[in-house]
Amino acid sequence: MTTVSTKSGRIIKVVSREEEKSTLTLSDYEMDERAVEAVKAAINKAKICKKPIAGYDKEKKRAYVEYANGERKYAE
Repeated sequence: MTTVSTKSGRIIKVVSREEEKSTLTLSDYEMDERAVEAVKAAINKAKICKKPIAGYDKEKKRAYVEYANGERKYAE
């Protein structure tokens, strides 16, 4: 498990996939599933409304914005 400190002083615990089963409670797991589905719904809504969507290209290891016409602009 890794901890991350935010600018406001909050401490966030980051759990790896390997540690997930032994660390998360059933309630935590359900909350994570709901969060994943909420993000998918927000991305789908943005696509339907033809709004740009931010993403990350794992191969190029760069962030990008994808527009409704399929054009991607990578961050510099």
